[in-house]
Amino acid sequence: MDVINPATEEVVRSVELTSLEETDAAIARAQVAFPAWRAVAPGDRARLLRRFADAVDADVENLARLEVVNSGHTIGNARWEAGNVRDVLHFYAAAPERLHGKQIPVAGGVDMTFYEPLGVVGIIVPWNFPMPIAGWGFAPALAAGNTVVLKPAELTPLTALRLAELARESGIPEDVFQVLPGAGPVVGQRFVTHPAVRKVVFTGSTAVGKRIMAGCAEQVKRTTLELGGKSANIVFADADLEKAAATAPYGVFDNAGQDCCARSRILVQAPVYDKFMELLEPAVKGVVVGDPAAEGTEMGPLISAQHKQRVTSYLPDDAPIAFRGSAPEGPGFWFPPTVVTPASLTDPLVTEEIFGPVVAVVPFTDEADAVRLANDTEYGLSGSIWTSNVGRALRVSRAVEAGNLSVNSHSSVRYSTPFGGYKQSGLGRELGPDALESFTELKNVFISTEE
Repeated sequence: MDVINPATEEVVRSVELTSLEETDAAIARAQVAFPAWRAVAPGDRARLLRRFADAVDADVENLARLEVVNSGHTIGNARWEAGNVRDVLHFYAAAPERLHGKQIPVAGGVDMTFYEPLGVVGIIVPWNFPMPIAGWGFAPALAAGNTVVLKPAELTPLTALRLAELARESGIPEDVFQVLPGAGPVVGQRFVTHPAVRKVVFTGSTAVGKRIMAGCAEQVKRTTLELGGKSANIVFADADLEKAAATAPYGVFDNAGQDCCARSRILVQAPVYDKFMELLEPAVKGVVVGDPAAEGTEMGPLISAQHKQRVTSYLPDDAPIAFRGSAPEGPGFWFPPTVVTPASLTDPLVTEEIFGPVVAVVPFTDEADAVRLANDTEYGLSGSIWTSNVGRALRVSRAVEAGNLSVNSHSSVRYSTPFGGYKQSGLGRELGPDALESFTELKNVFISTEE
């Protein structure tokens, strides 16, 4: 398959896709490698993961440049993403020596619990954040003693392939961590159906996630699913409007809006709606869209011609566009930052995940109305709350049905804290201390002390 640079439409490299037979062979190798990897002493496994993290750190610039040409990410974002892989590896390098069980007081003996690895874990990575989302899966899986087979998205395999090389250079056995570029219906589906794969980690659309969940149910196979989002950015009248408006574009247009956490609905309290829109317009038009390799660029292109066509379909000639930013002409899958003001709350611009640089701004009356609108969606991944009232911040944070909320901020991801969604935004949590146990079985052992 030809890998296309979305900023130039030029072929970057051709990658051979993994066949069904090759997928089965890779899973078999991972299964054979599992007992030896599981038996590696915790301290030694920790050292290997730290070496892997150091190798990523030494390769950050190369990984970032690969992501720029493969995914169209800005160079600044791509450096952060490579650094996130490094940081996640360092975080979970501490895990093998801290995967503590418990001694539970019982009558007649001693009772102990152990966290034991599952076996082979299949990880299916999307095209929007190929590096960090891969790391969020393979780092805790390897730390817990599992072997990993990882399928990058067809459009964006290059950084995953490089990460596999770095893992081997660090001393992690080749069959312990394998990257299998290939088609979803071939490689990804085989992760679901192969009985040796004990868990599937998937990030992508809710529709595909439902099919994976149904397939895994056939074998009662574990899943972690991070799916779609239609997150709300709630701006109350008592907020710092200048800061809220200045930062709002970066809460939705980062990675050209191709982000499940994108705050693609801005809910603004009615008394300050007009003022907020006045402040938002120059902020949107000031977003620097262009060559993702240039240091000052803030937004790059969409991932593909097909995806550009999908995003464009949401904006017919009579679309309620309030204002737009700019985008380059010529080759590349460019789309300008766009602000819309739909008249109806049932408009697809308000209800559907567009996955592009399009944001709907909607007024609300009071706190209860804001919560109602924020929760009026099948999704519940992320969101922001802007207010100077601490009590309101806490009340609304507890009332909004979403897994990751930020107050006076648009930050969704920290490697040391859990990440995941409510409702149809997914199942389970990635990152933080909570993710590790999801890659283990909890075993209980009772030893009688009675004569």
